[in-house]
Amino acid sequence: MERDDLIEYSLHAHHDEAKGKQIRSKIYKVTILLTLITIVEVFIGSSIKQSSDYWTAVKIIFILLTLLKAGYIVMVFMHLGDEKKYMRNVILIPYFIFVLFLIFIALWEAAAVGSVWETMWQ
Repeated sequence: MERDDLIEYSLHAHHDEAKGKQIRSKIYKVTILLTLITIVEVFIGSSIKQSSDYWTAVKIIFILLTLLKAGYIVMVFMHLGDEKKYMRNVILIPYFIFVLFLIFIALWEAAAVGSVWETMWQ
């Protein structure tokens, strides 16, 4: 008797070699793009000192590049890029607003704690 709870879905993927090449090409492009963005982040982080005047801009660039990578990963690996534009926006826009809200809270609280520390030690 054959068990119906053990289904091997990979056996049902019927595509030819051309489709396989297309899938592998997409995986390579995604990997290269994410690697390049990470290399840019590492290069910027290692070449600019934290005490420089540009460090605030570097932090903002890090946040934007991280959001770019997260959005791209969601679009490709979670197949959100295959959905209609309206559906993508319904999912991604609240996510980015929430992340920006969390960043705002972190910066607001950091400023408040910094001002307390300045007044406490003077």
